[in-house]
Amino acid sequence: MSKKGNGEKSSRKIGKKILKVLGIIIAIIAVLALISIIATAISNSANTALAKSFDKVTTDDTLLPLDKDGYWTFTTDRELKVMQLTDVHIGGGWMSAKKDAMAINAVAAMVTAEKPDLVIITGDISYPVPFQAGTFNNKNGAKIFAALMESLGVYWVPVYGNHDTEAYSFYSREQLSEFYESDKLNYCLFKAGDKDVDGSGNSAILVKNSDGIITQSLFLFDSHSYTDGDYFGAMWKYDNIHENQIEWYKKLVTEFSNQNAVAIANTYIDEKEKAEATKKFGTVPSLAFYHIPSEEYKLAWDEYCANGRKDTENVKFYYGTAGESKKVVYCGVHPDNLFETMQELGSTKGIFCGHDHLNNFSLDYKGIRLTYGFSIDYLAYSGIYKLGSQRGCTLITISPDGTFDCEASNYYQDKYQALNGNQKETVTMQDLDAEAKPDPQA
Repeated sequence: MSKKGNGEKSSRKIGKKILKVLGIIIAIIAVLALISIIATAISNSANTALAKSFDKVTTDDTLLPLDKDGYWTFTTDRELKVMQLTDVHIGGGWMSAKKDAMAINAVAAMVTAEKPDLVIITGDISYPVPFQAGTFNNKNGAKIFAALMESLGVYWVPVYGNHDTEAYSFYSREQLSEFYESDKLNYCLFKAGDKDVDGSGNSAILVKNSDGIITQSLFLFDSHSYTDGDYFGAMWKYDNIHENQIEWYKKLVTEFSNQNAVAIANTYIDEKEKAEATKKFGTVPSLAFYHIPSEEYKLAWDEYCANGRKDTENVKFYYGTAGESKKVVYCGVHPDNLFETMQELGSTKGIFCGHDHLNNFSLDYKGIRLTYGFSIDYLAYSGIYKLGSQRGCTLITISPDGTFDCEASNYYQDKYQALNGNQKETVTMQDLDAEAKPDPQA
């Protein structure tokens, strides 16, 4: 046989060995994937059962929201109690199963104790990051959380965060929105919103009194995800509220204010009473909820710190601190005019966001109160399941006169007891302020 023939034979042998090795590698990957799928199915089944195990929250005065003219509407002459949760971060995979159970127990304990009329989740219910969760399936976390809230029987509504639909996750915002809007969810008040407005879930929930006057409108915004080519969020380039969302907001403020003008005219004969009602409700009062903080959170915090952590002409401090490192406030990277529009219209007096898990401050900036919600996260930040100062909920009290107040409520209080024989984990109550020392030269 020629040398050429020997060379071809040797090449074929090498080729067969390479194919055999590749086949073994593919087989190993397939087996591991199958094991992961089975393990995820088992762990999610267990956590879904846990989520469904809690009793319904009962109150003496349960409010029933009705879908009127395309908006969910609560009608009441009493205070409305809203609980803000944020960054629940349910991985929905076999790797996150234990921490997912911790998140379920925390939410169940707080909702059961507080008995809110409405729970608003400002983003990141799901956290389908495979090296922490063990899955790409972002609907798993949504389904587990939905099972929990439906079991508790409390009205709830989510807005999207950057992690709810990652570039690599299985389901898009549109597909998740179909799930949240499903008739199978009896207590979820999610509406996908106008398809001509960017994002999904841009909607409003109204609070009316018995005279038909809107005493508060709750605006829910999709603050989107990453931008400028940062598809996986590695460079912290976060998006902003888009211009057509701001136009949508302006349109609704005008629409609701016009409705109030008619309701006030039909309710009051006395001119003095009519003038007082017009002062309170002529421009509809509103609050806004979204995930990624606006730039004003950073401007306000920096101004407060630069003044030795004392109030300024623009800033009035209420409570909390900033525990995030480096940028401290991880807001959208581009300017937008949402805040300026809110100032101009005079409707929105409070904004609630999440995203920065270790920030929990609340302060007034130029007439609008900016509040970070307490986070739930046991999974996303490394070692955060061992820490407790940042974990809890935010309680918002909406008064019949159109005003509101809020307070941060830490999970590790005696009033929040683990339910059904579950155990509340032991954590370190860290000094959040030590996590981020603002650079005085910045």
